Amino acid sequence: MSAPALTEANRLGPLHNHVAVITGASSGIGEAIARELAAAGVRLVLTARRADRLQSLQASLPVDSATLVAAIDDPVTPQALLDAALQRFGRVDILVNNAGIVVTGTVETMDLDALAQMTRVNFDAVVRASYVFARAFKRQGRGAIINVSSVGAYVSHSSMGVYAALKLALEGVTTALRVELKGSGVRVGSIAPGSTDTEIFDQLRTRAQAVGVALPAPLAPADVAAAVRFMLERPARANVARMLLVSASEPA
Repeated sequence: MSAPALTEANRLGPLHNHVAVITGASSGIGEAIARELAAAGVRLVLTARRADRLQSLQASLPVDSATLVAAIDDPVTPQALLDAALQRFGRVDILVNNAGIVVTGTVETMDLDALAQMTRVNFDAVVRASYVFARAFKRQGRGAIINVSSVGAYVSHSSMGVYAALKLALEGVTTALRVELKGSGVRVGSIAPGSTDTEIFDQLRTRAQAVGVALPAPLAPADVAAAVRFMLERPARANVARMLLVSASEPA
């Protein structure tokens, strides 16, 4: 008996022609997610603060895309991203909240203003974007939100307590949204990567070397991107609520 013929949708994959908004897309994990989803045929709205990097990424992608140079902690940015997707593509299906920063320091050295900025970027902005898009997704009866968390939510270090607390809080908000939106057609989940070879990891490596601490061999951003694609490609009946992805050499 011959195998059934592939339909066009099955041949191209379940994400083909969907539209995703990705924050923090100019480098690292965000850039890798953009490339991974573009390879799956997803059209993209990309945002970050660095216009040159966004433009370079956009020019290299094999799919139609739009960019918005903006600060993610500006309260108007989430709605602007939703509007940009609808105006450019007439639809929006996916939000990946990836933008984030790390501020570390001891009680004596911590920059409190920088700490407040990290709270705005890593938590406040993600919550605002999640709710703005959740409302739109619920109205249309479909959509997916993935919030990029961190293994730091579960493994805290003394100089990174606030960073860890923000990621743990983000896990809690993500879970609450998933429960609230069950049955609506909107899927919500988080991915918590371990050490990943990004600009943030470069900063942490420099600080670790200064005090003689060896960090584990990191994940590649592409590893995290592939996991995000896996989460999004599950059938509508399945929701990957939480994924912890760590380096094989990481003691997490």
